[in-house]
Amino acid sequence: MALTASTVDAMIGALDARWPGMRDRLCDSTPRIRRHINIFVDGRRATLATPLAPGAEVIVLTAISGG
Repeated sequence: MALTASTVDAMIGALDARWPGMRDRLCDSTPRIRRHINIFVDGRRATLATPLAPGAEVIVLTAISGG
């Protein structure tokens, strides 16, 4: 899916506009990316302040654990 956003934070805002509640699932109240969520931009781990260049590839991964 293509979105227009200048930062990871803006991208999460755009996702939340399409699917309400998405921000709460990806970010905590600090605000920062939740502990068990990893966001990568062009292969590098990102924060909310990470800039997004046009055409950047963003991957959102959740941790998988068990025991």
